[in-house]
Amino acid sequence: MLHSFQEVVHAYAIDRELIEAFLDSMEMDLEKRFYTRSLYEKYIHGSAEVVGLMCLKVFCNGERKLYEQLKFAAMRLGSAFQKVNFLRDIRADYQELGRMYFPNVDFCNFTNGQKQVIESEIEKDFSEALTGIRQLPKEARFGVMLAYVYYQMLLKKIKAVPGEHIMHARVRVLNSQKIALLLYTCVKSKLNLI
Repeated sequence: MLHSFQEVVHAYAIDRELIEAFLDSMEMDLEKRFYTRSLYEKYIHGSAEVVGLMCLKVFCNGERKLYEQLKFAAMRLGSAFQKVNFLRDIRADYQELGRMYFPNVDFCNFTNGQKQVIESEIEKDFSEALTGIRQLPKEARFGVMLAYVYYQMLLKKIKAVPGEHIMHARVRVLNSQKIALLLYTCVKSKLNLI
């Protein structure tokens, strides 16, 4: 795997800073901690935004102007995906791993108001990402859009339950719903509606 990653890094000129930021965030997970706003933003940048940028390097296949044009959207999409994962996994992160990514959130008193603030932040990220997805090269657009609609569905399911529910049970997208999302995205792609 490392050899394959190294080949991609060299083939697509992936910046070393992106890799170092990713490794820094992964190292942060070695400690139990409650994140401040600045640590939260640093973690999301390294664990998700730079992943979006690395993928974008591949999707743009050396087209520097397109990469620069879509950077912000790629970072927002990575951020949205990571925050949805944090919400989905909030119980396991807290109880099993001893960490709380969301700043100023008390696991024992997680309110619907706190949950709605986080959900609004995620929706803003998704909205800012969508324009970029639509500008991706056609061969990359379908896969990214499929991930986008999957995470949108997961967020929708999370929004439908009260805060205390996600503190006790992991919200999931059913396999039948995943198949429906795949078909939906295929149809939109074939009709060039993405």
